[in-house]
Amino acid sequence: MSSTATEVITPPQTGSMSEKKYLYLAGVNVTHSVGLPMHNHIAKSLSLPWTFINQECPTIHDLIALFRAPIFAGGVVTMPYKKAIIPYLDEIDPLVSKIGACNNVYLTSEGKLRGTNTDWRGIKGCLLSGTNYGDNEGKGKPALIIGAGGASRAAVYALFAELECGEIYVVNRDAREVDDLLEDTKAYASAGSERQPRIRHVTSVEMAHDLPPPFYIVGTVPDFEAKTEDEMRARAILETFFKKEEKGVLLDMCFKPRNTRILKMGRENAWKVVEGTDVIGYQIEEQWRLWAGAGKDGRKSVPREEAWKVLRKAADESTAINF
Repeated sequence: MSSTATEVITPPQTGSMSEKKYLYLAGVNVTHSVGLPMHNHIAKSLSLPWTFINQECPTIHDLIALFRAPIFAGGVVTMPYKKAIIPYLDEIDPLVSKIGACNNVYLTSEGKLRGTNTDWRGIKGCLLSGTNYGDNEGKGKPALIIGAGGASRAAVYALFAELECGEIYVVNRDAREVDDLLEDTKAYASAGSERQPRIRHVTSVEMAHDLPPPFYIVGTVPDFEAKTEDEMRARAILETFFKKEEKGVLLDMCFKPRNTRILKMGRENAWKVVEGTDVIGYQIEEQWRLWAGAGKDGRKSVPREEAWKVLRKAADESTAINF
């Protein structure tokens, strides 16, 4: 199945490309993000006088005010605003409509704020990077998502629509969140196709023991120590899946700390693990194409190898995530 392409929108050509502008990672608890040096490196490589900032936004209104300012060039939206921002945008693309979450905002040629979703690109890229030769070894096989919040929507989209997995298991302590996920992801089915996402809420160790093993696992929740009965049960279910004989690829989108409890569990059970920081890298080309037209109509392309080196150096040196 081919990737869903975002409509090509040419950035405003009113001189703004050569003016001092700002790009933002906007949300709550964003100061630890390691993408800032990479984005600023890309801006310099593209000869753009733009600066990327990790910006704390206590409310959605703070975020919108930031994005509506004349100095705005583009934005990455993170928790808890990926769904909340949608009504405040001038336009959204089909990906936002399908996935129900927006993580990237850019300016159209008319200067309107338009939202898209590039999270699924990061998830897909990370999972394929953990396979042999980048092949989609999980096609037709079960997959597993940890959590049922906003980030899980992009994970379902990547696993179902892009990687063509079979049944998708969900491990989550709140059944109502899983019900909401089931309802939201009905829109992921292709027009004219009978194929629908098949999502199963795994609620017990016994259930996990009897199910076929997943090949891809995606963590979408913050790192935390399991304390309540529901949390302990969810962790035991996850451990049951990890201990199955057939191993696959584990991605944890959380990267604070960098070596999460889930990644440790995966490594201890011989799974191929991919760190959450890599999700940032697999989105950059699409993000910069939308923000600045990078790689379009003869313009400079994103220096991919250099950008990845900067990202990984920032991750290695960050005291905010290496603890």
